[in-house]
Amino acid sequence: QAFCRRALFSMAFAFLLAAFGAIVADGAEPNPPTWPSTVSVFGPEDAMADIQRTVDAAYAKNGGQAENGQFSSLRFAFLFKPGSYSVDVPVGYYTQVSGLGTAPTDVVFTSSKGVFCEEASYSVKLGALDTFWRAAENFQTEADFAWNENGNKGMIWAASQASSLRRIVVSNDLDLYEYRHGDGAAGYASGGFLSNSWIKGTVDSGSQQQFLARNCKVGKWSDGVWNIVTVGVQGANPSHCGADQEMCTHPYVNVAAAPEIAEKPFITIDTSGKYHLMAPRVATQREGIDFEASHMEAIDFMQVYVTDADKDTAATINEKLASGLHIVLAPGVYELSAPLELNKKNQILLGLGLATLVATSGTPVVKVGDVAGVRVAGIIAEAGLVKSPSLVLWGSAKFAGDASNPGVMSDVFTRVGGPAKFDPAQAHATVVINSGHVIVDNSWYWRADHEEGGKLVHNGDNPCEVAAIFNGNDITTYGLKAEHCLTDQVQWNGNRGKTFMLQAEMPYDVTQGNFGDKGYVGYRVASNVTEHSAYGVGIYHYFRDAAVTVKSGISAPASLEKSFVAPLTVFLNGQGTIQHILNDKGAATAQDPKSPTKASPAWWCEAP
Repeated sequence: QAFCRRALFSMAFAFLLAAFGAIVADGAEPNPPTWPSTVSVFGPEDAMADIQRTVDAAYAKNGGQAENGQFSSLRFAFLFKPGSYSVDVPVGYYTQVSGLGTAPTDVVFTSSKGVFCEEASYSVKLGALDTFWRAAENFQTEADFAWNENGNKGMIWAASQASSLRRIVVSNDLDLYEYRHGDGAAGYASGGFLSNSWIKGTVDSGSQQQFLARNCKVGKWSDGVWNIVTVGVQGANPSHCGADQEMCTHPYVNVAAAPEIAEKPFITIDTSGKYHLMAPRVATQREGIDFEASHMEAIDFMQVYVTDADKDTAATINEKLASGLHIVLAPGVYELSAPLELNKKNQILLGLGLATLVATSGTPVVKVGDVAGVRVAGIIAEAGLVKSPSLVLWGSAKFAGDASNPGVMSDVFTRVGGPAKFDPAQAHATVVINSGHVIVDNSWYWRADHEEGGKLVHNGDNPCEVAAIFNGNDITTYGLKAEHCLTDQVQWNGNRGKTFMLQAEMPYDVTQGNFGDKGYVGYRVASNVTEHSAYGVGIYHYFRDAAVTVKSGISAPASLEKSFVAPLTVFLNGQGTIQHILNDKGAATAQDPKSPTKASPAWWCEAP
């Protein structure tokens, strides 16, 4: 019987390899690949003390307190072969921790803390607000550490935007914030994203201002501040629009199933030491977790080119893409004079360790052709000194897309400004999607409000007009975040778009004349759109430099107002107001005279 099972598995695995046969490369790459020094591969046979020294050394450079490493040029990926590991792995900036098993339970962390992320600043004013750009994926943790004074024991992930958790099993509890004694704000966490994960205990949102969990299984979910959205999550709380601290009610938007989704590609290793790139298939109306190997395509690394930031250029990578290879971007900063062009059906571009692509010649850094099934994942697309029309350009209006084989962007983050080397950075938009049937799964499109060295951004520096422009039909977004661009944050021109959680923050450094009087909004659905749905769309403002009055946080055709579920606006700090939430609906944001430094939210809960 064991022999039969092995034979059947071998035949099934061979079928999966053949099934992804749309791409046939001209030449074969080595398997196992040659990893550059920014990738560390560990096995259970390695000395735990050696692993601990390696991860601690990385954290000393890109982690710890005072937001150490926030704009570092260093990048790290720690890959763990199947087995058990008694090590504590702190995750700092530009660091990714991933198991190499087919199932998350193949890699188990048995230490008290396991894999964890603490807030990057113990300062009460900052906490986890700037705890960005990190990832943890595809493992089980048996952590039992008591991080907070809430009775929970387990894993902590006190992070904000661009800090994803995927394919993890938490044997105990998961805290999404960090409380320090006397810190009434509990760390100001502002995330976040959790997908395809099983949390056997309690998920405690704590101070998370907004959060998106998709296709998970949880024992219990507690707390949250303004906008906790769950999609296809078993054990989630029922929907409740708005919050009332005195009544201990929290704002939840719960959607039963994800209408269409494909999980992020990931890497595995088999017992012979060979690597495979796993591409999870598209699912519709999905509820709960899915770790089944039969639901994924397995691509031999002979069809994958592993890059090296110290050696590769746009030209060398594009040569590999043109030959039909998939690309794994090893951690590093890639200064690109031309976009990476994906023109093959089902082609994959996967970044490790928050691989960062910088536009040096005024072009996008990624350009997807009019083809179906492309996956782009795990990158930061960064503007350079020469203005780019966009940083990511997906298709043309000529391509309607394929409902059965959508394009997918997973953990694709953009930024305009931040690092001193590319100051002033500039782009017209960060992401433009022209094709139809594209899924955006966890994003953060950021015009920097602060820069390396602590400098604040003023007077429209590091200009970016629009964070995201969605022209294609049938685009679906999960965990969309867009901040500080100088006009609208998100412009939606295609039909049948779906948004599951948006956090849009208006720019700090604008005036009534150049922003409020222009009628800009956080989320605009064009007047020609006839079908659109949006769950948990939040528009925030901190008009720091001038008192700005904005008519509405969201603009949409009146016929679509009923399609917005629990939209909200939030006065964060500063001056000014948003007069309405959606068109002329909803109350104005206002500073609380009793607590003038406290954020003040408003929800519109009247939609059917």
